[in-house]
Amino acid sequence: MKILLLEPFFTGSHQQWADGFQRHSRHDVEILSLKGRHWKWRMYGGAVALAEQFNELPYRPDLILVTDMLDLTTFLALTRNKSAGIPTAVYFHENQITYPWSPTDEDVQLGRNNQYGFINYTAALAADRVFFNSQFHENIFLKSLPKFLGQFPDNKGLHNVEIIAKKSEVLPLGMDLKRFDKYKTKSQNKTPTLLWNHRWEYDKNPIVFFDALFKLKKNGHDFKLIVLGESYKKSPPIFEKTKKELVENILHFGYAESFEKYATLLWQADILPVTSRQDFFGGSVVEAIYCNCFPILPKRLAYPEHLPEALHNSYYYEMEDDFYGMLERAVVGFKNTEVFDGNHFVGRYDWSEVIGKYDAAFSIDTQS
Repeated sequence: MKILLLEPFFTGSHQQWADGFQRHSRHDVEILSLKGRHWKWRMYGGAVALAEQFNELPYRPDLILVTDMLDLTTFLALTRNKSAGIPTAVYFHENQITYPWSPTDEDVQLGRNNQYGFINYTAALAADRVFFNSQFHENIFLKSLPKFLGQFPDNKGLHNVEIIAKKSEVLPLGMDLKRFDKYKTKSQNKTPTLLWNHRWEYDKNPIVFFDALFKLKKNGHDFKLIVLGESYKKSPPIFEKTKKELVENILHFGYAESFEKYATLLWQADILPVTSRQDFFGGSVVEAIYCNCFPILPKRLAYPEHLPEALHNSYYYEMEDDFYGMLERAVVGFKNTEVFDGNHFVGRYDWSEVIGKYDAAFSIDTQS
């Protein structure tokens, strides 16, 4: 099959996923993309720019696969002379209906945030097939649609929720996890090393994370800290505070400029405390677990899907108030903790394991 993958936000996990699918699939996958910046503008204007590229192609693909960042309805309208009759599928990495917006975002203050969610809704409605990266993501999207549509004055289209549900399914995120193997080292840390490897944004709940570390230090516990992830102009000020107050604990603080550096630091870490309030899949968490970081996870979002239910009492906390106690026990008992074999649990997300599911999903007639 000839699959055309449209990605208007070609960076980070979106780019890694698209490149991975193209590289591992038995299908002929071509990518049309735009640079991964100005995400709001990409959701508005990306469809127009990619429609122009599509109309210039010398062929018609067998399938058009897009991600949640594309306004599929606008794209199809602008390419109808060429795209008519071609099956379409949309893959949801995230969605803007249930994503927690920052209260300081100007679109929230001006009441414009609904527009991005509506693009996700119409894309799911227009596509022949809809795929989500986790069961949690599918469930929360479909569950939230009635309330989202219910806020509008009339012709709310609530019956469309069932239409979308019938053509939806879960297709876990494919990841290049085996590339971490090259940098694997046996931890010889005498002091537990804690890890943050997420974006420096408020939805990752950094205040609760770093406040727990401040408390650990105040209570006399020795630990080291690795802080990774992308920072932004408006990153929460807690990061600067941490850099000053935990300067003696920090082994690394900032974005890793190469994959080699990133992978080496993940293998160097021992404990992965997670406080995030939003993750539709949790790619950075999966990467750290694969590198044998002992996880301390909230029992919410997509995280419970990554480890067997029989192990949930060992690695998950129910309430945010329980987070510090679980972290403290892991730090105090560090030397007595058994080696955590994360590969055993999340290795199933490697492309070598999931590509068969992908190829099968995109081989069927999406119009059936």
